Amino acid sequence: MSMSRTSRKKTADPIVIDESAGLIFQTEAELYEHFEQEIQVLENEFFSIRSKEDVNEHEFSRYDTQLERLLDDPDEVWEDNDTLPGKRMFIYIRSFDKGVQHIAACYLTESTPSFVYLHFPTTDTDLAERYRRGQLVFERSQSDAQLGAIDGDALHEGDELAEGLYKAMLLLRSEKDIPEIDFHSFADCREVALEDADEIWRSSDSLGNVLVSFIKEFGDEDEFIYIVVTVEDAPSGSHALLFSFPTRDKGLVDRYRHGENLQAEEVVQESSH
Repeated sequence: MSMSRTSRKKTADPIVIDESAGLIFQTEAELYEHFEQEIQVLENEFFSIRSKEDVNEHEFSRYDTQLERLLDDPDEVWEDNDTLPGKRMFIYIRSFDKGVQHIAACYLTESTPSFVYLHFPTTDTDLAERYRRGQLVFERSQSDAQLGAIDGDALHEGDELAEGLYKAMLLLRSEKDIPEIDFHSFADCREVALEDADEIWRSSDSLGNVLVSFIKEFGDEDEFIYIVVTVEDAPSGSHALLFSFPTRDKGLVDRYRHGENLQAEEVVQESSH
């Protein structure tokens, strides 16, 4: 029921789950020993809430081929920060044929599932609902929207200008920057950045849109910068939210420092597009 996404064959190469966190293992035994407590918590929960009428445990292996499709192309991804104290876990859910849903509880490394604590097939919709917990960070029905879209901004509404500028930002940012899937964890910074920006810059694009970027630095030890990009309405001088994002890429931040440097008191804000 629990497995690493890495090959289960013996190999002379170390098993790398998350190099930055020091999660490098010489053997699978060492790997599973490290995650034993988390696996046990999740398995105990699973067996305590599953129905006897659900897919028989002895038939689980028939559904193993679904795991790769689930992890590569889920219907939903939920971020659960409560089940494993002090640890972030991501729950992947996908529907398959004949009413079967496959669910996987994962450790993510740079937005990619690198270890699966637990995965299982189920035909029990009530059981699947129990795993929809925490914060929904991806939903296929909203897959046309960008992963970093936040409720209340134009990107979330599929605005063409917001999508174009956001995609350009993703192309420019460093691969080592804060993973896009983590952007929602910084959403509370948006209002702070708007209300108490360190810098505000106004510029016009080639189509005549007047863009105003709010830049705010956060943190003492784990420093990052939060940027809110808005579009200015000429008659009123108010600003509608296009999108926002956190970053540690100073080069990317510099790209938003162009045009006219404004004082905060000159800006009238709108909460949404």
